[in-house]
This record gives sequence, C-alpha cells and structure tokens, in this order.
Amino acid sequence: MPIKVLIIADSALMRTVLTEIIGGAPDLHVVGAAPDPIVAREMIGALSPDVLTLDIEMPKMNGLEFLDRLMRLRPIPVVMISSLTKRGSEATMLALELGAVDFIAKPTMGSTSLLANYADDIRDKIRAAHGAHLTTAPARATGAPLSSRVLDERLIAIGASTGGTEAIKAVLHGLPQEVPGIVIVQHMPESFTASFASRLDSLSRVTVIESKGGERIQPGHAYLAPGHSHLLVKRSGAGYVTELSQGEPVNRHRPAVDVLFRSVAQHARGNAVGVILTGMGKDGALGMLEMRKAGAWNIGQDQASCVVYGMPREAAQVGALDEVAPLTQLAERVLQRLRSGA
Repeated sequence: MPIKVLIIADSALMRTVLTEIIGGAPDLHVVGAAPDPIVAREMIGALSPDVLTLDIEMPKMNGLEFLDRLMRLRPIPVVMISSLTKRGSEATMLALELGAVDFIAKPTMGSTSLLANYADDIRDKIRAAHGAHLTTAPARATGAPLSSRVLDERLIAIGASTGGTEAIKAVLHGLPQEVPGIVIVQHMPESFTASFASRLDSLSRVTVIESKGGERIQPGHAYLAPGHSHLLVKRSGAGYVTELSQGEPVNRHRPAVDVLFRSVAQHARGNAVGVILTGMGKDGALGMLEMRKAGAWNIGQDQASCVVYGMPREAAQVGALDEVAPLTQLAERVLQRLRSGA
C-alpha cells in the first residue's frame, strides 16, 4: 500500500514541484497539498497521512510552532523542507529537536540533473520517515575519570545519517569533558553543518567545531565533517590531525562515513572506538569492518532506538560490530570500554 504524504508549503510552485516528485514514485501517494498549517490541520484529520513534508516559513502559523503542537498532540513523521540560509539552518536544527525525522534543502530549479538527485533524496527520506520513531536522550555518564594516557592515545569515531542529529547530540550529552578526541560524520548539506556544530557545542561538555582541516585532534574536542568535504584523520607524531578531501562521493555521500572510518582504521588502528548510529543505507559498514580488523572496538545503535535501522544493521551484518546497545547506553558503554584499557 503506498505511503500517504501530505505536503505543507505556502509556495504554489513548491507544492506543485513536490507533488510531481513524490507522486512520481509508485510506492508514494500525495493525498493533499496545504498552503498553511491551518488548512493542513483539517487535512490531517480528513486524510490521515503517513508522512508530512513541512516548510518552516509560512503564513498564519510558523512551521516550527505547528511542528511543536503536532508532536505533542498527534505525532506524525515529518520531513522538513529547509532554506539554505543561516537562519534556515538554525531553524532546521530546532525542528529536529522538536521531533522532525529529517530535512532536505529546497530544490534548485535550474538544473535537471540536480532536480533528479533531489527527487531521489526526498523520496528516500519520506520512505525512511514512514518507519521512523523517536529516540530518548541518555542521562549524563558517571564513573571514574579516564587516564591521561587514554585521553591522549585513543580516538572516537562516530557516523550517522537519518535521525543522527539527535542521536549524536544524545551521545555527546552523555560524555564528560575529559574524553579522547572525537571525529564525526553526519550526512548533511554544507550550509547546515556549521549550525549543527554550534548547536552541539552549546549543549555538550565537549567542545564541538566544524572541521576546517589541519586541526590537531585534542581530548575534550569533537570535530564535525563539513557538508562539502570528506573528513579523514592522519597520524602526526604521537597524536592525530584532521584532513579534508574533495574526493568523489562514496555511497552517494560527501562527507561519507566509510571514508572517515577507513582513515581511522589505517592511522588509529587498535586505539580507536567506532560508533555507528541511526541512518538509512550502508555507509560506514565496510569502513567499520576495516576498523575492527585493525583492532578497533566498535559499537552500534540497536534497532529499537534507531529512527532508521539501516547503517547499524549493515554494520552488524558484515561483522563489523563488537557490541550493540540502545542509544541511552552508548556513551556509558564507550566510557566503560575506555576505562577498561582494552
């Protein structure tokens, strides 16, 4: 049975474009297109859609206000349609915190090839949203502090996609300030990663920055891949440095989790801890397998706590994981592993 989609956007052109794109897939069916949240509220009651696409800037009621009310009164999976502006990226981060499953930037109308890629992306995101569920943030981890040797020698590598913005926030929330350096890839357009890093920094005890390349990886710091480049780590003396690459997309993504994990396997080997979180697709699975073969210890988010159980499932299937745990336990399990000195 096709997934029923309701489009909410004030632009008639955007409603037309999205209707054509979404309706062009045999497994998706557009049940309606609302020009504002007031009309959408009535259509939701009448049409019972499975997934909503929601613009942020709209008349009568802001998209964020509507999303907040929706998630409290009648939760439905939502994919946000976001502008590429700084204001749009900050609003998108808030929308994800309010319960939106994922987001996609507004399409570029001038290029047929870009529009085709956009069509594939939004259809995939709607399909993923249909089977999504919300996650719960963990409590702060407690326990003995990590030794200076562990802080200096070890490295934590995290990869995520759909649902990953909140999952990464949850993991970082659970970590103390005294933790080995962290490198992160989250599938996200380049206009959004700076806002995401800033948001994580404001909510975490570790310092979070968008990587510019060439940073010496320090304890208590996390380095997020910018949306335009792959993030890699390289050995530098007794420590590690970040490196950015404009190489071709891997698994349709740049930044790609596989690229990061493979560099960690090569340069950190048994000093690395790998964490793979919610996301659709298989990015990260083979790179994580290389990490494990090189001596790293890897953990994956379990199915029940994933928004989309894709990337962790693929990692488990290829034998890349040492352990699986709920999102609420991931930070504590990583710390336990680091404390064990194994």
